[in-house]
Amino acid sequence: MAVEVNDVPGANRYEARVDGESRVAGVAEYIRTTELVAFVHTEVAPEYAGKGVGSAVVRSALDEARASGLRVLATCPFFAGWIARHPEYQDLLYQSRSKVSD
Repeated sequence: MAVEVNDVPGANRYEARVDGESRVAGVAEYIRTTELVAFVHTEVAPEYAGKGVGSAVVRSALDEARASGLRVLATCPFFAGWIARHPEYQDLLYQSRSKVSD
């Protein structure tokens, strides 16, 4: 099963398609700024659940964020969990530079 992932900036999301089909198998919605990309929602069609579509979307999106020099804010639980299991991507996580005063 070949998963192709493309950024669709006009829709603010990444879309995954399987084996050249026109139907979208999974999406990751985001909000992008000049400094970071916040991943807010990920969804995979039920028939593709557990088949690597979600992982392909996350990996592709994170690789593009790295190539663009963007930090990542993983508000989506799927993204957050995936990054937690893949330490090679944890350096992308956004960390606030402001200090909290007591």
